Amino acid sequence: MTSRTMRRAIVAGSLIGGIVVTAVVLSARRGPDVPALVDEPLTRGSIVRAISATGTLEAVTTVQVGTQVSGTIASLSADFNSIVRKGQVLARLDPALYQSAIEQARANLDRARADADRLRVTLADARVKLNRAQELSARQLIPATDLEAAEVNVRSAEAQLKSATAQVSQAQAALSQGEVNLSKTVITSPIDGIVIARNVDVGQTVAASLQAPTLFVLAARLEEMQVKANIDESDLGAIREGQHVTFRVDAYPRDTFEGTVEQVRLNPVVEQNVVTYAAIISAPNRELKLKPGLTANVTIEVARRDGVLRAPTSALRFRPTDDLRKAFGAGAAPAGVTVLWQHVDGRLQPLAVTAGISDGAYTEVSGVPEGARVVTRMVANQAQGAATGSSSTSPLMPTGPRPR
Repeated sequence: MTSRTMRRAIVAGSLIGGIVVTAVVLSARRGPDVPALVDEPLTRGSIVRAISATGTLEAVTTVQVGTQVSGTIASLSADFNSIVRKGQVLARLDPALYQSAIEQARANLDRARADADRLRVTLADARVKLNRAQELSARQLIPATDLEAAEVNVRSAEAQLKSATAQVSQAQAALSQGEVNLSKTVITSPIDGIVIARNVDVGQTVAASLQAPTLFVLAARLEEMQVKANIDESDLGAIREGQHVTFRVDAYPRDTFEGTVEQVRLNPVVEQNVVTYAAIISAPNRELKLKPGLTANVTIEVARRDGVLRAPTSALRFRPTDDLRKAFGAGAAPAGVTVLWQHVDGRLQPLAVTAGISDGAYTEVSGVPEGARVVTRMVANQAQGAATGSSSTSPLMPTGPRPR
């Protein structure tokens, strides 16, 4: 081996040895992999606690217009979406049968009146005969039986006249009933409103036997509507009249409508062992976008805090494990209180706070300064992520219960 070759071998060996020594030193200094902590500052803002539900839009006042008499629909004067006024004719039934009944009732009334007049004449004649019999009996010119017969005839005529008078009244009532039935063949609107349903056509026969069939459904005003929302029994205690409500409908996915809780009806509805209660929510509809029957996705604001100090809810769920406490030298947390954790100078320090309402993302806190940074979660470093194939798993990952 030449001297030049020997020098090259010595230089190469020195370089390799230096690289090995450097790698060993760096490896000793790096130490074990430790997860990274993510913290966020406490901020001020609004917290809104809300309850979600589904409901159906409906008119505030809905009137079903029916018929009290049976018959065939002769004509219709209103259709779907027709604007109608109180007293306006909506439909007419064929009046032929009721006109015939009125003519018959009028004939019966005339006959009853004639019978009554005849019996009045009979009564007058019986009274004249009674007076004559009384005079003759006073002079003892007729036997007592003739006087008694005259008295009986008067009383019989009076009874017959009363019966005839009652028949006149009965015939008059029948005529009046016929006239009322005839008037009922004209169906009129009981309110000012809009026709939202028409259930009959011309030529259709309707029978009003046990109950009045519904011909039309009228909505009083569509400018003022309401949502009938189904509230789960677990949320019922948080619902109050006057609470602010927002809701959306699929027909207008970009629009948010507002309303107010007007009433909570204490009538439970049980479906598949699920108990719900109906909440009535006002829904102003000035632009007439909302239509009866639309499904509304309702959000009821049950609590609100404005301008309060708030912490990410994930910070209240953060709980360091024993391994994490050893890695960061975490102090002992006070018992029986809500605790947030701060990462200061490489150490985890507990911070006792008082928690208020929560909207899921943020929770109201007090007893800490604004701007303080608190730990919300931890992530595995790159070395651990490469070893495990994930950047969010670690044997030091903390777990804890969700805050109330």
